Amino acid sequence: MIYKIRVILETEGDVFRDIEIKDLQTLWNLYEGIKSAFSLQGDELASFYKSDDNWTQGKEIPLEDMNEDGEGETMSDIYIKEVFTKVGDKMLFVYDFMKMWSFYVELLEIIDRKAIGVYPLTVYRFGKMPLKAPDKKFVSPSNIDDFSDVGDVDMNIKFDDDEDSYDEDSYDDDEDSYNDDELLDEDEL
Repeated sequence: MIYKIRVILETEGDVFRDIEIKDLQTLWNLYEGIKSAFSLQGDELASFYKSDDNWTQGKEIPLEDMNEDGEGETMSDIYIKEVFTKVGDKMLFVYDFMKMWSFYVELLEIIDRKAIGVYPLTVYRFGKMPLKAPDKKFVSPSNIDDFSDVGDVDMNIKFDDDEDSYDEDSYDDDEDSYNDDELLDEDEL
């Protein structure tokens, strides 16, 4: 099976590529296909994110395993047919976390034919790729417009132990430890 996937650059103008890929290739292969289709330079870190129909960012599938135990899923572990189960399935893709190239990825079609040639294959290009990643515009959620409902905050709060109890002489810089005479007994706490 061949999966036809549209990859749309998040930018002001319309810039997208249609990529065909085999169902048993991995997200790593799609990562390589996106890099080629959009002429992205280098081997920067990247991640796919599962998404719903509203493009809500879900579970991350990174290029490399960042878990301490080395047991996390990576792009190389996930087949295309596992994440794109039906036409219309969506993912988000971020390439180069410093520049933040962001893309919308959607399955357009599942084609029942044998692969001919080398995949992934860019089959359609629309729009010119910008020279630099578009600036991100962060917008606050619509339900947070101001802090008028927070109420008054008393900035003159006084605590019982508000006096300055730090004594420079009680700390020994050379030994990196406190003077034993200054430590409190458990009963005093």
